[in-house]
Amino acid sequence: MPKTNPLKFIQEVRAETAKVTWPTRRETGVTTLMVFIMVFIASIFFLLADQLMGWGIGLLLGLN
Repeated sequence: MPKTNPLKFIQEVRAETAKVTWPTRRETGVTTLMVFIMVFIASIFFLLADQLMGWGIGLLLGLN
């Protein structure tokens, strides 16, 4: 495997990062908000699923 000149490597990295389409501040904010909303919905779902399964297992084992 040939060794790459560190200066050439840095130039190539800079050239590649220049090709990236970076999100705007608004896009980042909207995406972050969507992630928080989905985390909230998922946490409520798993809380309810856990409670329901705990209740069902309690009934099955005669603990309730």
